[in-house]
Amino acid sequence: MTFEWGTKTYVMGIVNVTPDSFSGDGLIQDGSDFIDKAVEQGKRMETDGADILDIGGESTRPGSTPVALEEEIARVIPVIERLAREVKIPLSIDTYKAEVARRAIESGASIINDVWGGRMKPDILKVAAEKDVSIVLMHNRSQPKDAAQEAKLGGRYVGITYDNLIADIKNELQQLVDSALVTGVRKENVIIDPGIGFGKTVAQNLEIVRRLGEFKSLGYPILVGPSRKSFVGYTLDVPPEERLEGTLAAVALCIEKGADMVRVHDVKETNRARIFTDAVVRA
Repeated sequence: MTFEWGTKTYVMGIVNVTPDSFSGDGLIQDGSDFIDKAVEQGKRMETDGADILDIGGESTRPGSTPVALEEEIARVIPVIERLAREVKIPLSIDTYKAEVARRAIESGASIINDVWGGRMKPDILKVAAEKDVSIVLMHNRSQPKDAAQEAKLGGRYVGITYDNLIADIKNELQQLVDSALVTGVRKENVIIDPGIGFGKTVAQNLEIVRRLGEFKSLGYPILVGPSRKSFVGYTLDVPPEERLEGTLAAVALCIEKGADMVRVHDVKETNRARIFTDAVVRA
């Protein structure tokens, strides 16, 4: 897919092929056919206005359990193979594992979305370079020891300190980009993500939304993922299933500040908010 950055905000729909998503939308439940469910969800999201589908097989919520390589492959590859045949929009693989990314691209995905930006498994950068696909490089300082759980609101990160929040994130994103370019990833294939919710406190996440425009100076398109995140929940004091309004507010603010792509669970509502906000800020 060739993105026309600046002409619109792209909507990336989330397809969680997991049993333990923080948002409660994991599709592996009670032994049911998760492949059919995932394909149906993806097709519905396409109808609702998604520009891209992001398929993931491992939860990244605070305190989540890592998934073995073969299990992740077994979850996502059948879904990608089906969706590649049944939808017309591009597919993204949400993984930090190089072999999962390779198999996903060979099965029909054309974007890699790595929540560790190549730091956890650097070989994923080689996959992006060899396959000549877009890769999302996300900033992430998540550590299990920093995660706190609350029954109603779920996990969040506490006690995270930065010398200078935005400057530190920008510097670390630039390091991720430099590593990708050295590995052979084309500059045109790089998308950056400041990592809302990943190793940031509620206040820090709010500051990222408020100052998102400062990341434009890095010179790369920006993806943001505020959807149903804990900073929305803790700000509004609502559980994940009641965070739509807060998510839409965050999406609109991020678009106004320069976001090029938003990753969300609620595609229909987000697409409507996106169309309206684009009409204002991209007129």
